Amino acid sequence: MYHEILNLEAGNYLMREGEESNEMYYLSSGTLGVFKRKGDAEQQIGTIYSGELVGEMSFIDGEPRSATVKALGDCELKVIPKDALQRYLGGQPKWYKALVQTLLDRLRRANSRVRI
Repeated sequence: MYHEILNLEAGNYLMREGEESNEMYYLSSGTLGVFKRKGDAEQQIGTIYSGELVGEMSFIDGEPRSATVKALGDCELKVIPKDALQRYLGGQPKWYKALVQTLLDRLRRANSRVRI
């Protein structure tokens, strides 16, 4: 299901808030910081550790990226292309797709209420 391996050096950006999404990533090694814009500055609001997914929300629901993510140290990520997920979801019952969409909608609404 993985398409390719992406190596990201410390300080480099993986994605920026507001961008469109065609991929999500599995962080195989390293640590990523999650940042939101506050005025002209970025404030770290979270951390992604080895073994976690990143970019999954906009990957699934097609909305723009909700945050900026950059490498806090050197990272290795496995790229998961959108067509791989679409093939998987295409074989699932309609209620499963509705469940995923409902959870994403609720998470996005909760994230929009968080103040930094």
